Amino acid sequence: MKGRLVGLWMFAILLFSSSSGAAELLSVTDTAGRLVRVPYRPDRVVCLGPGTLRLIVYLQAQDLVAGVEEMEKRNPRGRPYWLAHGGKLEKLPTVGPGGPASINKKPDMERVLAVRPQVVFITYMDADLADRVQAALDIPVVILSYGRFASFDEAVLDSLRLAGAILGREARARQVEAYVHALRSDLDRRTRTVAEERRPSAYVGGIGYRGGQGILSTELDYVPFAWTHTRNAAREVPSRLGTHVFLDREKLLELDPDVLFLDGGGLELVRADLARHPAFYQTLRAFKNRKVYRLFPFNFYTTNVETALVDAYAVGKVLYPDRFTDVDLARKADEIFSFFVGSPVYGEMAKDFGVPGAEIRF
Repeated sequence: MKGRLVGLWMFAILLFSSSSGAAELLSVTDTAGRLVRVPYRPDRVVCLGPGTLRLIVYLQAQDLVAGVEEMEKRNPRGRPYWLAHGGKLEKLPTVGPGGPASINKKPDMERVLAVRPQVVFITYMDADLADRVQAALDIPVVILSYGRFASFDEAVLDSLRLAGAILGREARARQVEAYVHALRSDLDRRTRTVAEERRPSAYVGGIGYRGGQGILSTELDYVPFAWTHTRNAAREVPSRLGTHVFLDREKLLELDPDVLFLDGGGLELVRADLARHPAFYQTLRAFKNRKVYRLFPFNFYTTNVETALVDAYAVGKVLYPDRFTDVDLARKADEIFSFFVGSPVYGEMAKDFGVPGAEIRF
């Protein structure tokens, strides 16, 4: 995966320096294949679109951010990067509404220009629109990517390397990549030898997609399952939305998983749906056997990478407890949160969404 996009953009890099002492310029090819000249190590950046600010925080470059979207300020829960740094970020000027309605739309040009960024980072924007926005602003626009929408694709690591090269945070990008792969290796080591007959079928509902969703919203390539070798009951369900799928009730009854996890971002919607359709839930094996557990939100303004990793350890402790006896989940979660966002925010996340891996009583 690492070499897949690196050859396309990461070292299609040229450095230019004018004799007048002007800032160095860097030529990069962004994740949409656009050649963009940007100032190397800019002092002021703007982050637009789902997950863009999160990536800049992962690179420990939040002090370069000149303005944030209204959506970030309006919905502080569920995003560890905002829990860690929202106290400072919320004081910055607002550069547009943000949120699902702003995806792949022309930004608020006046507000962006008002904060005088040297680079605009953005996600989920078509290349031609980015070109038009860049021309109108006369500011470099660099498209970053998480891969498929509302999924955890390793393309996010490519984006970190790209942004890291622009911001002079190359070493930090390498640290993040190494840490992600170290956690994946640890999860693999613990779970790959679990006998097939000991692997229950599992399903995760309530996965966010352009906002909160209920029990029928799930993810086919769900990292907490994939990285713990868990049998995802929905894995072979056809999807028209990449790896995200909205089931119908009959299909979930047909799948009838042994164990059911509910994403914290959709849990209240599930509770409301259960009140309206109790017979449906009482038919599901996992509800009858009290095998329903909570997790932290996987998607909250696209994917919380660090939270997905915390949830993977929670899934492992629920399904294969003998393989995770040495893992104190709260301590492991704070290690992960501290690495990614610089602050141990497990307590705040648990206050908002409950303890991941805990049984949900209905």
